[in-house]
Formats: sequence, structure tokens, C-alpha cells
Amino acid sequence: MAVLLRTTTCATSTTTGSSSTLLATTFRRGRRLLPARASPARRAFAARASAEPLEVCAKASITVPDRLGDCPFTQRVLLTIEEKNLPYALKLVDLANKPDWLLKINPEGKVPIVKLEDKWVADSDVITQVLEEKYPQPSLATPPEKASVGSKIFSTFIGFLKSKDTSDGTEQALLSELTSFDSHLKDNGPFINGEAISGADLSLAPKLYHMEIALGHYKNWSVPDSLANVKAYMKTVFSMDSFVNTRALPEDVIAGWRPKVMG
Repeated sequence: MAVLLRTTTCATSTTTGSSSTLLATTFRRGRRLLPARASPARRAFAARASAEPLEVCAKASITVPDRLGDCPFTQRVLLTIEEKNLPYALKLVDLANKPDWLLKINPEGKVPIVKLEDKWVADSDVITQVLEEKYPQPSLATPPEKASVGSKIFSTFIGFLKSKDTSDGTEQALLSELTSFDSHLKDNGPFINGEAISGADLSLAPKLYHMEIALGHYKNWSVPDSLANVKAYMKTVFSMDSFVNTRALPEDVIAGWRPKVMG
């Protein structure tokens, strides 16, 4: 087991052994001493930071031992937890050798799953919704009219990645979605909901990360310079502390998409 103790400003790690089936990595937000008249929001933060960490099961790296794997849906959940300043215990699972305990709590054997109030919750959509309801501050809610912004980028990226016909229109379909997103950012940015990051960004950012790495590797393709707002957006979200803390290794992203490219 490897344990990583994380505060808001620094991190230290201690390794005491590992398992090919399960690795538990714990991220804990450090406690802060508050003034006597601390705001309700800061008191809520302190209460969360000192609480028992949420248990999160996630895919383990297939290229480097004791590292988080390449699932963009898991990263969405972890980004939400990080942005809400919640402590969490990350259990990394070898999905090629699923342990019995995982199948007992989730018969489908899928991740991510999070334990919330003694109940294991699956599906990133459901998990992030529950987290928003249970921990409303800081708010990551996205207005309904903006919730679907950029939502077709991931499927068009996969279509282009899998394509073996340069004239089948899959590249143009992706470019069309990225162009639409660029226009939205130009008029509404820097984030999907304006000045503040929201759940829509935390859902889209990991998918853009996979797009950048996979298409760069397998297609020698990158977002055109003409889509300056998209490129600036990607640079911004990829550099956030929460994103850096939860991103997959490029080698895992490449390996993870290989079956779809070669299939």
C-alpha cells in the first residue's frame, strides 16, 4: 500500500509495499486553523478537511505501478472531489484482475465507484450529482442551458481516432464540434459558465486531455491554432492543481486507446 498525504500546498508520500490487484492511496486535505469569526464557508471547509476521507475505487495504471489509470470518468469524479476540498482515499484496482471485493460492491466491476454514507455509488454522472447535493459549497453547478456545451466532442474524437479512411468526414465532424466550442468560449469564457469553473468543465477537461494525447500519438494531429480559445482553455484547465493531481500518465492514455485504434 502507498499512502500520499496531501495538503493544499504540499505533498509527501510513504510507500510500504504494493499489490497488483489493489493499491490504496489516501489524499487528505490539511486542517487549517481558523480565526474566531471564520465565515460559514471556511468553517464548512475545515469540517470537510477533518472528516473521514471518501473511499474512491479507480482504475490502476497499466504502465507504472502504484499510479492512477487512464479513465476520464474517474478523473471527472476526482476533479469534483478536489475542487470541493474533500479528503479521499483512492483505491486503485487492476481491472484485468478484478478482486472479489470489487465485484461484491459493484457486480459489473466498473469504476469509478465512491462510498457515500455507507453506500457505494457508481456512474460519474450520479456520483458528481450526489457530491454537488451533499457538498454544495463551493458550487460547481452548471446552468441547464450550458450543461451540454462541448458534449459531442468526445464521441467525435473517438470516431476520428478509430477511422482508417481519411475522407470519411470524421475529422471534419470533430473540427465542427471544436469550432462550436471555440465560439462559445469566445462569447462566454474563459470557462463554460463564464469566470467560474463548473461541473461541465470538470467533465469535458479529461476528455480533451485524452483527445490531445491519443490523436497526437496515433494521428499526429493537434487542435488547429485557429481555435485559439479552445487551446487557451485546454492550457488553463490542464494546469490546474486539481487536474495535475488527478491526470493519467500519457503512456496510460496511449495504451488505453490502443485497442480501439488497432481493432
